[in-house]
Amino acid sequence: MSTLIENPDFVYVLYTGLALGVFLAFTGMAQMLKRGENSTEAKSRRMRMIAKGNSTAELLAVLKPGDTGGALNNLPFIGDLPKALLQAGFTIKPMAFLSLCGAIFLMVLLMAMQFLGAPESLLAAVSIGLILPVLVVKSRQSQNTALLIHQLPDALDLMARGLRVGHPLNVSIGSVGEEMPDPIGTEFGIIFDQVSFGDDLADAFQEFAERVDLEDVHYLSASIGIQHGTGSDLARVLEVLSRVIRNRIALRRKIQAISSEGRMTAWFLSALPIIIYTMTSITSPNYYAGVSKDPMFMPMAIAIITLTILNALILRKLVNFRI
Repeated sequence: MSTLIENPDFVYVLYTGLALGVFLAFTGMAQMLKRGENSTEAKSRRMRMIAKGNSTAELLAVLKPGDTGGALNNLPFIGDLPKALLQAGFTIKPMAFLSLCGAIFLMVLLMAMQFLGAPESLLAAVSIGLILPVLVVKSRQSQNTALLIHQLPDALDLMARGLRVGHPLNVSIGSVGEEMPDPIGTEFGIIFDQVSFGDDLADAFQEFAERVDLEDVHYLSASIGIQHGTGSDLARVLEVLSRVIRNRIALRRKIQAISSEGRMTAWFLSALPIIIYTMTSITSPNYYAGVSKDPMFMPMAIAIITLTILNALILRKLVNFRI
C-alpha cells in the first residue's frame, strides 16, 4: 500500500477521483437547490405538479408534509431543518439532505487531509460539507419569507376583487393559487387543496399562518376565522389589511435606508478584528506564534474572542429594528 501511495501516477489518479467526486457532489446539490424557470413554465410548484397529473392527496403530501423532523427537532442549528427546507421551497427529505451533506463532508475531509493537518481538514470539511449547505437553505428561507410578505398585499387585493364580483371565498383563494407565482401561489394553492379535500377553511388558514409564522399572515388567519364565524364583510377587511401591510413594507424600507450607514459600520467593526488577525498571521506568522506558549496567551485570546462576539451581538441589536 505504501508503494502505491508513493507512486506519482496513483496519487494523481487519487486526487483526480477526489476532485471529480467533490465536483459531482456540488453539482448535484446545485441542481437540487436550483429553481430556475422561464416564462413558459408554470408559476408555482403546485401548478407544475397538477400539470403532471398529481392528485390532491399527492400535492398535500409533498407540499404540506407533516412533522417529519423526528430526532432532528432536538438538535441545535438543524432542529428546524424540515421547516426550513419547506419554506425555502425544497421538497427533498431532511435525512436525504443530511446524507448529501455527509457525502460532501467526507469528500472534502479526504481531499483536505492530503494538504492540511487533521484539525484544519476537519474544520474545512465541517464548514463546507455541513455548515455551508444549511446556511444556503436558511438564506433561501429568508428570501422566500421576504418575497411572500411582498406578495401578500397583491394576493389579498386579488381575493378582495373576486369577492366584490360575487365569487365564493374558496374560488378567490384558488385564483390566487393559479395566477400568482411562488411562494404565495403554492401556499394559497395548498389552502385551496386542503379545503377541497375536506378541511375547514379557518383551520387551513391557521395552518398556513403556523407554517410561515409571519405576523401579517396571523392577522389574515384571524380575519378569515372571524369572517367564517360571523359572516362579516371580508372584502373590506382584506382591502384594509392589504393597505396596512403595504404601509408596513414602505416603513421597513424607509428605516432600512436610514439605518444603512449604521448597519455597514456594525459589519465593518465586527469584521475588523478578524481581518487584522488574518492579515497579521499572513504577513508576520511569528507575531502570534511567538507568544502562543506564554501562560497568559490563552486567557487573553479567550477574552478577546468573547469581547469581539459580544461587540458583534450588541451592534447587531442596535441596528436591527422590528416593525
